[in-house]
Amino acid sequence: MAAEIVNPRSDSSTDQDGGAEPLDSFDPAFALHRGGKMAVQATVPVRDKDDLSLAYTPGVARVCTAIAEQPELVHDYTWKSSVVAVVTDGTAVLGLGDIGPEASLPVMEGKAILFKQFGGVDAVPIALDCTDADEIVETVVRLAPSFGGVNLEDISAPRCFEIERKLQERLDIPVFHDDQHGTAVVTLAALRNAARLSGRGIGELRAVISGAGAAGVAIARMLVEAGLGDVAVADRKGVVSVDRADLTPVKRELAEFTNKAGLTGSLEDALAGADVFIGVSGGTVPETAVASMAKGAFVFAMANPDPEVHPDVAHKYAAVVATGRSDFPNQINNVLAFPGIFAGALQVRASRITEGMKIAAAEALAGVVGDDLAADYVIPSPFDERVAPAVTAAVAAAARAEGVARR
Repeated sequence: MAAEIVNPRSDSSTDQDGGAEPLDSFDPAFALHRGGKMAVQATVPVRDKDDLSLAYTPGVARVCTAIAEQPELVHDYTWKSSVVAVVTDGTAVLGLGDIGPEASLPVMEGKAILFKQFGGVDAVPIALDCTDADEIVETVVRLAPSFGGVNLEDISAPRCFEIERKLQERLDIPVFHDDQHGTAVVTLAALRNAARLSGRGIGELRAVISGAGAAGVAIARMLVEAGLGDVAVADRKGVVSVDRADLTPVKRELAEFTNKAGLTGSLEDALAGADVFIGVSGGTVPETAVASMAKGAFVFAMANPDPEVHPDVAHKYAAVVATGRSDFPNQINNVLAFPGIFAGALQVRASRITEGMKIAAAEALAGVVGDDLAADYVIPSPFDERVAPAVTAAVAAAARAEGVARR
């Protein structure tokens, strides 16, 4: 299967109301999406009866019989080891929220072609018409024999944590919620380089994360695993701390391994003297709060399309500024991580993706910047051709080192 951009058709079709000019006549995004962005492409020819007899019956029966007798042969004689299911329920799509499975499909198609473009990994969009966590788990478990990995996408918190955990327990293939871990990997890579630029280690830094959803929780966990000095996470009600009585189970667990300083109060209170701000929540952080951060601070304001701190404001006070947007330097973009992570995991037939594999991905990604490190270049471009091979190799090596590789 090959994911490819489909050339827009310039037909004269009308919209559903009839007679009106089609949307793609004045919006290039609609023109590009007409007919979808993907196609299935055969990897073997079927030109004559000999080809047909090998690709299908009777030749295919010999392969099926061999796999039935030796199930591991499925990895060698089907696409299983090179294809990922991109699974969503449409409940947390981009910044659009719960728009449903059909409306999520353009994003899932986009994700699939990014897998192919940047990692050489085939991917199939699967939008599920259910939102119950157990139903999603059961559905994916039943689909799993066709795939080498599962990328969970745009599933709202806190269900996304439960769904990922249960799937990881039941499947022996990599299950990866990119909204959590992809964001965390790229954030850690950028932070490592920002710290290197300032002559510090990340163990010397205190960070504040705005947002205790999927991305915020995963970033906090990964930064702690990587040795960050301290990190506090703030939700709508303020800093997540062990003395709050209103925490969900996920946030209670979060409070146990973050906020060693015992901070309480608002996000703005926590930012006073902080070395790092990481925004994954939206909203606006007052300029006075940014000004209260430590000298030489880092501001990673990643909400799209409007960063929590506009770069023009952040640059007044911060030594390094990053956003989630492609029109500013230092874009924290998940596409830097997930294609290479899955490519590395599939290459060695990993049974799962470990914390060590994710940290290895972050270190490899940071390493691509090398001696070109600068305040406006702490993270490489997604179009840097060194990125995917570096991440793939690092993840494969880490999988072998951690004992989850099967070849």
